[in-house]
Amino acid sequence: MLGIVALSYPASGAFVGLSQAVLMDDAPDDRERTMAGWTLAGSLGVVVAPLAVAVSLALGVGWRPVFVVLGFVVAMSLLAVRLLPPSAGTGSGSGESIVSALRGLAGLLRRGEVVRWLALLQVTDLMLDVLHGFLALYLVDVAHVSPARAALGVAAWTGGGLVGDALLLVILRHVAGLAYLRWSAVLVAVVYPAFLLAPSYGVKLSALAALGVLNAGWYAIPKARLYATVDGRSGAAFALGTVAGTVGGMLPLVVGLTAGAVGLGAALWIPLLAPIALLLWLPRSDSGSGC
Repeated sequence: MLGIVALSYPASGAFVGLSQAVLMDDAPDDRERTMAGWTLAGSLGVVVAPLAVAVSLALGVGWRPVFVVLGFVVAMSLLAVRLLPPSAGTGSGSGESIVSALRGLAGLLRRGEVVRWLALLQVTDLMLDVLHGFLALYLVDVAHVSPARAALGVAAWTGGGLVGDALLLVILRHVAGLAYLRWSAVLVAVVYPAFLLAPSYGVKLSALAALGVLNAGWYAIPKARLYATVDGRSGAAFALGTVAGTVGGMLPLVVGLTAGAVGLGAALWIPLLAPIALLLWLPRSDSGSGC
């Protein structure tokens, strides 16, 4: 089992990351909405996958059939990609050496806009995957609710995220991505402390659902901006995002160590840095974004 996981992780990572880079190159003038659609698909998977496993277990067939079905779907997707005609501009590549590629990445890291979006992608994750990882534990150990109610709280948050991601596709037709991020950051900066300070479970549940809606786009829009900033070098954006993600992967450790030192209730104030970072670091103008 460990060997299968070790093989599937890099394979799925390459499939997902490179597919995303191709989509960014395919529609460079509509990157934000494309990334919003990408994130919506991910949110749908986050909601549907646990339900599929739960149904499979309830039927008494175990979890393996779900993975078999998913493997078949992925295999069919790969076959469909292989049958598609090559897009314009694709081919054997420029023959760039690894050394030249690394120099190019180093050059991009000297650009302030690239660093801005890489940093924001990691910090905003405090209100996304990092919060998700600690949410159930917080509800049980700090809010003192039952495991069933904690599960409902996580479901409210993920369900709100699915609704928010769907709404984002419509919102971006009428509102600029940067303006949306600013207003959502202001609202999250109000709602998140209300969630932490609320004495009743009902208020916390409502706040979680609202947070799920409000933080929609906090990955999609910064990631689209990163792709736009690197001047169409989507492979470079993918590589830089992977490296930055390795550094950002330390954030759960920071929250965990803080929880061990001062308690989880105090440690979960750390994600409040996400909306603050957006309000402080977002560019003031939308010129030259390419999104």
